Amino acid sequence: MDTTPQTIAFLGLGSMGLPMARRLLDAGHPLTVWNRTAAKAAPLIEAGAALAASPAEAVRDAEVVITMLADPAAVRAVAAELVPVLRPGTTWIDTSTIGPDATRELAARLPEGVTLVDAPVMGSVDRAASGELLVLAGGDTAPVADVLARLGSVTACGGPGDGAALKLVLINAAVGGVALVAESLRLAAALGLPRELALRTLGAGPIGGAVGRATATGSHFPVALAAKDVALASAVTELPLLEAVHRLLVADPALLAEDLGAVAR
Repeated sequence: MDTTPQTIAFLGLGSMGLPMARRLLDAGHPLTVWNRTAAKAAPLIEAGAALAASPAEAVRDAEVVITMLADPAAVRAVAAELVPVLRPGTTWIDTSTIGPDATRELAARLPEGVTLVDAPVMGSVDRAASGELLVLAGGDTAPVADVLARLGSVTACGGPGDGAALKLVLINAAVGGVALVAESLRLAAALGLPRELALRTLGAGPIGGAVGRATATGSHFPVALAAKDVALASAVTELPLLEAVHRLLVADPALLAEDLGAVAR
């Protein structure tokens, strides 16, 4: 059995992509990286990764391509450059959160012999760095099982697009939970209750996980991306509560670059 580490191209080195790529480099994978702002790749280049000038250059010789990009538009733009040069036998792992429709659209554009695995992740920067993400994988993961395992625990979700679909379910539950914590704290303040008392008792109840996320200090999930994920879900079906959450998330432009926990502060 061939145990040679697969050659990987990693595109998108934002707050999540950078630590994910670093884990793969530290595991011994030959790594080529690309990011729209090339300076963000500096820590990986210093550690031995190669820097590509374009998505096409990054993927040309890769066995595995991984993308971690902000939204469907960003993934489509990068796909326009990389799809024409993908070689048969290549597996493209998209860890972005773009929803099942965009994922299946990308799969339909791939040349024969190229496989798309949708593998969006749950967890923030701290879990990305420690390899403790929850990887929601749709499609045939067997050829890239070792790569995915470096990122965290893998949940097989079914066919192409099913990982992207489950990510919408889970992330919207999380975002909605943080919004509920924010509203509960506002109610506590209006009733004259100490914030710490409200947080402590909320945390001991059924929304304890949401309280933990609302008060986390090692996470960075920008409010703008949370709003994007809620909008993706609301486009699928009528979701009155999440539509109200979306209005909350975009109400203060000053918060859009802040971590999601800012809505509870």
